[in-house]
Amino acid sequence: MSGVDFIKKRPKVAIIDSNTLASIGLKQMLQAVVPVMQIDTFSSFDEMVDAGYDIYYHYFVATSVVLENLLFFTENRKKTIVLANSSDPKSQPNGFHSLCITDKEDVLVKSLLRLQHGGHPHGINISPSQTTVKTNILSNREIEVLSLIVKGKINKEIADILNIGMTTVITHRKNIMEKLGVRSVSALTIYAVMHGYVDINKI
Repeated sequence: MSGVDFIKKRPKVAIIDSNTLASIGLKQMLQAVVPVMQIDTFSSFDEMVDAGYDIYYHYFVATSVVLENLLFFTENRKKTIVLANSSDPKSQPNGFHSLCITDKEDVLVKSLLRLQHGGHPHGINISPSQTTVKTNILSNREIEVLSLIVKGKINKEIADILNIGMTTVITHRKNIMEKLGVRSVSALTIYAVMHGYVDINKI
């Protein structure tokens, strides 16, 4: 399959939100969590419809847009994820999957990973390039340290669990981030879950 053919066949996701900055941030997170997806952003429902609404695998939609176009999104309930401003279920449209966009980054990333895993438990959205290199980048000890970091363990706890010194933990942590080219625990979480090093339901 050529590069052009692959791009054409990539599942598409639509983000519909008048808040441009929020859309950009969510798009970046989604691209990290489901790299095989093509993600388009729209500032209004009409823009998305004009682009061809039926080509999208999922809709990530601001609450206000859902309420203004309730019939459409109710008919496409299984494809719709509501972008809510509160984690309180009472403030979210009934019967829809919701994602609280005001959560901290690490919480939001875990929510996205759970959505991805729940909808595609066999990893159909993970690109082949990611799964083929996973055993070559990190050592077994680094994978152990990575898993514990993602599970929320601090350096001292990791040292105690693995029976190694604090300095060694810090060195492993530094090496992991350099090898993966990341600088945040959220990015480490995405990497660890997408490569099967930790179960998203256990973090």
